[in-house]
Amino acid sequence: MFTGIIEELGKVKSIPAGTSPKRIEIQAKKVLEDLKVGDSISINGACQTVINVKPASFSVETVEETLKRTNLGELKPDQKVNLERSLRFSDRLSGHILTGHVDCKGRIESITQTGGSWIFEFSLPQTYLTYIVEKGSIGVEGISLTVTDLSKNSFRVSVIPHTFTQTNLGKKKKGDMVNIEVDLIGKFVKRFLETKSSEEKVTEEFLREKGW
Repeated sequence: MFTGIIEELGKVKSIPAGTSPKRIEIQAKKVLEDLKVGDSISINGACQTVINVKPASFSVETVEETLKRTNLGELKPDQKVNLERSLRFSDRLSGHILTGHVDCKGRIESITQTGGSWIFEFSLPQTYLTYIVEKGSIGVEGISLTVTDLSKNSFRVSVIPHTFTQTNLGKKKKGDMVNIEVDLIGKFVKRFLETKSSEEKVTEEFLREKGW
């Protein structure tokens, strides 16, 4: 589990060709302080397992499903990535609960600077837009953000200067693809409502059967 508060901007050091699963080595500093082989770490919002740790870098192996669903397959050497170590029970929850299981990729439709902040607009498949609500939480590139408004095909967030400079959003441009994780609670609620049997629905007939 993660909080969506990015700890460090890492840099892709190497991606050896021909490896399966795809091996990615990330240059970092802060997250290496207590990182061990087998630990979970969020890279651009995607939960990955650490397979090797060096003095100035760590490596992960990314499977086909992750490569299809996220933008990790598009990474190149020297590219900046958002890093967050997994949540400890003693940590403050400053953002919101993220699993690191990316739902889909979204497309940056616009970036507008206004009043000292940046407004990002993202489009994504309609299937996942149903989970997004105004003022709700959303994970973008592993960053916990608040939805400011949404339309039929997109949603917007407001990014403060600290987030813009300390994450990879400051290096993004229109048309770039980003990793999206919708709110976990919304997914559970939708699943619950879809699987409720007709007998469980509160109807006039149901109330009459129960003696009301």
